[in-house]
Amino acid sequence: MSTLDELIQKARHLRSEGHSPGQIADELSLSMETVTWLLTQEKGAATPKDVHIDWTAVSGESQLLVESAQMLLSRLHLKNPEGPVPQVYVGIAISGIPLATLMAVTEGVRIGIYHPAKHAGGDEPIGSMSGNFDIHAGERIVVVDDVITSGKTLQEVINYIKRHGAVPVACCVLFDKRGIRDIDGVPVYSLFKVSRID
Repeated sequence: MSTLDELIQKARHLRSEGHSPGQIADELSLSMETVTWLLTQEKGAATPKDVHIDWTAVSGESQLLVESAQMLLSRLHLKNPEGPVPQVYVGIAISGIPLATLMAVTEGVRIGIYHPAKHAGGDEPIGSMSGNFDIHAGERIVVVDDVITSGKTLQEVINYIKRHGAVPVACCVLFDKRGIRDIDGVPVYSLFKVSRID
Protein backbone atom coordinates (compact mmCIF):
# COMPACT_ATOMS: atom_id res chain seq x y z
CA MET A 1 0.00 0.00 0.00
CA SER A 2 1.70 3.18 -1.09
CA THR A 3 -0.83 5.69 -2.35
CA LEU A 4 -2.98 8.04 -0.38
CA ASP A 5 -6.13 6.60 -1.96
CA GLU A 6 -5.15 3.13 -0.73
CA LEU A 7 -4.56 4.42 2.80
CA ILE A 8 -7.94 6.16 2.84
CA GLN A 9 -9.59 2.98 1.57
CA LYS A 10 -7.78 0.79 4.11
CA ALA A 11 -8.62 3.12 7.03
CA ARG A 12 -12.28 3.21 6.05
CA HIS A 13 -12.37 -0.55 5.60
CA LEU A 14 -10.87 -1.12 9.05
CA ARG A 15 -13.42 1.32 10.52
CA SER A 16 -16.27 -0.57 8.82
CA GLU A 17 -14.91 -3.78 10.38
CA GLY A 18 -15.28 -2.23 13.84
CA HIS A 19 -11.74 -1.00 14.51
CA SER A 20 -11.38 2.08 16.68
CA PRO A 21 -9.31 5.00 15.37
CA GLY A 22 -6.55 3.95 17.80
CA GLN A 23 -6.53 0.43 16.42
CA ILE A 24 -6.46 1.79 12.88
CA ALA A 25 -3.52 4.02 13.81
CA ASP A 26 -1.67 0.95 15.06
CA GLU A 27 -2.59 -1.17 12.04
CA LEU A 28 -1.37 1.48 9.61
CA SER A 29 1.52 2.77 11.77
CA LEU A 30 0.15 6.30 11.58
CA SER A 31 -0.67 9.01 14.09
CA MET A 32 -4.20 9.44 15.43
CA GLU A 33 -4.31 12.82 13.68
CA THR A 34 -3.54 11.21 10.33
CA VAL A 35 -6.10 8.45 10.85
CA THR A 36 -8.78 10.99 11.74
CA TRP A 37 -7.94 12.83 8.54
CA LEU A 38 -8.04 9.61 6.49
CA LEU A 39 -11.47 8.77 7.85
CA THR A 40 -13.00 12.20 7.30
CA GLN A 41 -11.26 13.84 4.33
CA GLU A 42 -11.01 13.31 0.63
CA LYS A 43 -7.81 13.35 -1.37
CA GLY A 44 -6.80 16.91 -2.19
CA ALA A 45 -7.33 18.45 1.25
CA ALA A 46 -4.25 19.37 3.29
CA THR A 47 -2.74 16.19 4.66
CA PRO A 48 -1.10 15.85 8.07
CA LYS A 49 2.66 15.36 8.08
CA ASP A 50 3.26 11.71 8.78
CA VAL A 51 5.14 8.72 7.45
CA HIS A 52 3.37 5.47 6.67
CA ILE A 53 5.44 2.39 7.47
CA ASP A 54 4.22 -0.79 5.87
CA TRP A 55 6.16 -3.66 7.39
CA THR A 56 3.66 -6.39 6.49
CA ALA A 57 6.29 -8.14 4.35
CA VAL A 58 8.05 -8.88 7.66
CA SER A 59 5.16 -9.08 10.12
CA GLY A 60 3.32 -11.56 7.90
CA GLU A 61 6.25 -13.97 7.70
CA SER A 62 6.99 -15.84 10.92
CA GLN A 63 10.69 -16.41 10.21
CA LEU A 64 11.24 -12.73 9.42
CA LEU A 65 9.36 -11.78 12.57
CA VAL A 66 11.62 -14.09 14.60
CA GLU A 67 14.67 -12.48 13.01
CA SER A 68 13.31 -8.99 13.76
CA ALA A 69 12.85 -9.93 17.42
CA GLN A 70 16.41 -11.28 17.45
CA MET A 71 17.69 -8.00 16.02
CA LEU A 72 15.83 -6.07 18.73
CA LEU A 73 17.45 -8.28 21.38
CA SER A 74 20.86 -7.77 19.81
CA ARG A 75 20.33 -4.01 19.76
CA LEU A 76 19.28 -4.06 23.42
CA HIS A 77 22.29 -6.13 24.48
CA LEU A 78 24.76 -4.11 22.39
CA LYS A 79 23.52 -0.78 23.75
CA ASN A 80 23.03 -1.99 27.30
CA PRO A 81 25.55 -4.83 27.89
CA GLU A 82 25.87 -4.28 31.64
CA GLY A 83 22.28 -3.17 32.17
CA PRO A 84 19.79 -4.90 34.43
CA VAL A 85 18.49 -8.20 33.09
CA PRO A 86 14.80 -7.88 32.20
CA GLN A 87 12.33 -10.16 33.92
CA VAL A 88 9.39 -9.32 31.67
CA TYR A 89 9.04 -8.16 28.07
CA VAL A 90 5.81 -6.15 27.76
CA GLY A 91 4.31 -6.04 24.28
CA ILE A 92 2.05 -3.13 23.43
CA ALA A 93 -1.11 -4.36 21.72
CA ILE A 94 -1.22 -5.28 19.01
CA SER A 95 2.01 -5.29 17.01
CA GLY A 96 4.33 -5.27 20.01
CA ILE A 97 2.90 -8.54 21.33
CA PRO A 98 4.48 -11.00 18.87
CA LEU A 99 7.84 -9.23 19.09
CA ALA A 100 7.80 -9.20 22.90
CA THR A 101 6.71 -12.84 22.98
CA LEU A 102 9.58 -13.94 20.76
CA MET A 103 12.05 -11.88 22.78
CA ALA A 104 10.75 -13.32 26.06
CA VAL A 105 10.94 -16.88 24.75
CA THR A 106 14.53 -16.36 23.64
CA GLU A 107 15.49 -14.89 27.02
CA GLY A 108 13.46 -17.39 29.06
CA VAL A 109 11.42 -14.74 30.86
CA ARG A 110 7.77 -13.76 31.16
CA ILE A 111 5.63 -11.87 28.66
CA GLY A 112 3.33 -9.00 29.56
CA ILE A 113 0.64 -7.44 27.37
CA TYR A 114 -0.40 -3.80 27.58
CA HIS A 115 -3.61 -2.46 26.03
CA PRO A 116 -3.16 1.28 25.39
CA ALA A 117 -5.80 3.87 26.18
CA LYS A 118 -6.31 4.60 22.48
CA HIS A 119 -7.82 1.10 22.15
CA ALA A 120 -10.22 1.58 25.06
CA GLY A 121 -13.73 2.95 24.82
CA GLY A 122 -15.57 5.42 26.97
CA ASP A 123 -15.27 9.09 27.72
CA GLU A 124 -12.01 8.76 29.64
CA PRO A 125 -10.20 5.74 28.22
CA ILE A 126 -7.32 4.29 30.19
CA GLY A 127 -4.67 1.76 29.31
CA SER A 128 -4.18 -1.47 31.22
CA MET A 129 -2.20 -4.67 31.46
CA SER A 130 -3.84 -7.92 30.48
CA GLY A 131 -4.91 -9.80 33.60
CA ASN A 132 -3.39 -12.99 32.22
CA PHE A 133 -0.12 -11.30 31.26
CA ASP A 134 0.40 -8.79 34.07
CA ILE A 135 3.48 -7.35 35.75
CA HIS A 136 4.43 -7.31 39.43
CA ALA A 137 6.05 -4.73 41.68
CA GLY A 138 9.83 -4.81 41.57
CA GLU A 139 10.09 -6.55 38.19
CA ARG A 140 12.47 -5.16 35.57
CA ILE A 141 10.53 -4.49 32.36
CA VAL A 142 11.43 -3.98 28.70
CA VAL A 143 8.60 -2.41 26.69
CA VAL A 144 8.30 -3.56 23.06
CA ASP A 145 6.40 -2.08 20.13
CA ASP A 146 6.72 -1.88 16.39
CA VAL A 147 6.64 1.88 15.72
CA ILE A 148 7.03 5.09 17.70
CA THR A 149 4.78 7.64 16.06
CA SER A 150 4.44 10.30 18.77
CA GLY A 151 5.86 8.58 21.85
CA LYS A 152 2.58 9.00 23.76
CA THR A 153 1.86 5.27 24.02
CA LEU A 154 5.34 4.46 25.32
CA GLN A 155 5.00 7.29 27.84
CA GLU A 156 1.65 5.86 28.91
CA VAL A 157 3.11 2.37 29.42
CA ILE A 158 6.14 3.66 31.33
CA ASN A 159 3.85 5.67 33.62
CA TYR A 160 1.70 2.57 34.20
CA ILE A 161 4.73 0.40 35.00
CA LYS A 162 6.10 2.94 37.48
CA ARG A 163 2.69 3.45 39.15
CA HIS A 164 2.52 -0.29 39.74
CA GLY A 165 5.95 -0.49 41.34
CA ALA A 166 7.82 -2.19 38.51
CA VAL A 167 10.98 -0.82 36.89
CA PRO A 168 11.07 0.01 33.17
CA VAL A 169 14.66 -0.56 32.02
CA ALA A 170 14.33 -0.04 28.24
CA CYS A 171 11.98 0.34 25.30
CA CYS A 172 12.65 -1.55 22.05
CA VAL A 173 10.98 -0.65 18.76
CA LEU A 174 11.56 -1.49 15.14
CA PHE A 175 10.88 1.99 13.76
CA ASP A 176 11.20 5.37 15.47
CA LYS A 177 9.48 8.20 13.61
CA ARG A 178 10.40 10.80 16.28
CA GLY A 179 14.08 10.26 17.06
CA ILE A 180 13.36 9.64 20.74
CA ARG A 181 16.40 8.63 22.80
CA ASP A 182 14.64 8.15 26.11
CA ILE A 183 11.31 8.61 27.83
CA ASP A 184 11.52 9.73 31.45
CA GLY A 185 15.06 8.39 31.63
CA VAL A 186 14.15 5.01 30.12
CA PRO A 187 16.35 4.43 27.05
CA VAL A 188 14.66 3.79 23.71
CA TYR A 189 16.43 1.44 21.29
CA SER A 190 15.19 1.28 17.71
CA LEU A 191 16.40 -0.59 14.68
CA PHE A 192 15.46 2.21 12.28
CA LYS A 193 14.92 5.93 12.66
CA VAL A 194 12.55 7.33 10.06
CA SER A 195 12.67 11.03 9.18
CA ARG A 196 10.42 13.11 7.02
CA ILE A 197 12.24 15.73 4.97
CA ASP A 198 10.00 18.52 3.73
